[in-house]
Amino acid sequence: MSTDPWGRVDDDGTVYVRTAEGERAVGSWQAGEPEEALAYFHRKFEELAGQVQLLEQRVRETDLAPAQAEASIVKLREAVAGANAVGDLASLETRLTTLSELVGRRREELRAAREQARAQARETKERIVAEAERIAEEATHWKSGGERLRQLVEEWKAAERIDRATEAALWKRMSAARTAFAKRRKAYFSSLDEQRDAVRAAKERIVGEAEALSASTDWTGTAAAYRELMRQWKAAGRASREVEDDLWARFKGAQDQFFQARSAVYAERDASFAANAEVKEGLLTEAERLLPVTDARSARAALRGILERWEAAGPVPRDMRDRLEGGLRKVDDAVRRAEEQEWKRTNPEARARAQDTVNQLRRSIDQLERRLAKAQAAGRDKEAKETEESLAARRSWLLEAERTLAEFS
Repeated sequence: MSTDPWGRVDDDGTVYVRTAEGERAVGSWQAGEPEEALAYFHRKFEELAGQVQLLEQRVRETDLAPAQAEASIVKLREAVAGANAVGDLASLETRLTTLSELVGRRREELRAAREQARAQARETKERIVAEAERIAEEATHWKSGGERLRQLVEEWKAAERIDRATEAALWKRMSAARTAFAKRRKAYFSSLDEQRDAVRAAKERIVGEAEALSASTDWTGTAAAYRELMRQWKAAGRASREVEDDLWARFKGAQDQFFQARSAVYAERDASFAANAEVKEGLLTEAERLLPVTDARSARAALRGILERWEAAGPVPRDMRDRLEGGLRKVDDAVRRAEEQEWKRTNPEARARAQDTVNQLRRSIDQLERRLAKAQAAGRDKEAKETEESLAARRSWLLEAERTLAEFS
């Protein structure tokens, strides 16, 4: 009989392995020496140990799924328990137990990670649904709102799945939001179509009136009518682009026809007014020679004659009217200011008030001079100083009052 620490071969050739529970027969060996038998069953043990080592490497160094790893551990554990091999089978069981504990921890880590991922996915999908509902309720930029809803659907698909009940409830809200947005957008464009139809009707009426006025020769009244029609056009809003462009072309065509005809008539009329303009140019030059005004009365008399000849000269071309009228108006304003100044200068009531002011100041100065003399004679220096200050102020006021009175002379 031959033995080693983990097994032996009996006299009848039976091979045993030693375990904590006792010996267990693992085979028989009838040919050869007992050492050869033990070597053979040691190789069986090494093969089994190699499988355990390989599984340990896969679990520790790869992303082997815990369920698959645990199944492999169970399979190996069964193989070790009934192994026809000689070796430290208990150490293999210990290693498998340690490996099973590692897989268990990894399973818990993965479970926690999945729970966290699901929680994040739920938070993400709740955010997506909340934004979709806001868009459905508040958005008025339909193109960007629809595009954003499509993006939210893609974000939903990219997010992790969560528990079926919550997923279904959130998707139901998401679908309801998309449907509500589509209905509101459809209602808006439907109402927009109605508004555009109303605008088209209003602008067709405006265009009809404009076309009816296009041949009018009431230049002033019709021009005012066109301004009113333009105001109505702007206030009416916009129809669809195609209708708007067509109606505007008709409106502008009618308006241009009228104003071109008016311009032609005014141009012909202005040509006949050229001689009147030459007369008024000369009258304006004559009027400007009155400036600066030195004698308001004679300037007014001269200007009155100029105005009479001005009116008799007749109308001038429109492009010269403002300049000529404005130039004459400046001369008239200058004469009027000179008249106002002359009236103020010769106003008897104002002159009397100015004379009264001068008289009062002179009397006050006389009184102060007498008071000063008395104070100086009595040696009252403080009173004398105050009196001198009062005298200086009143003498200054008297100079101003006398200058004002002199203007009435």
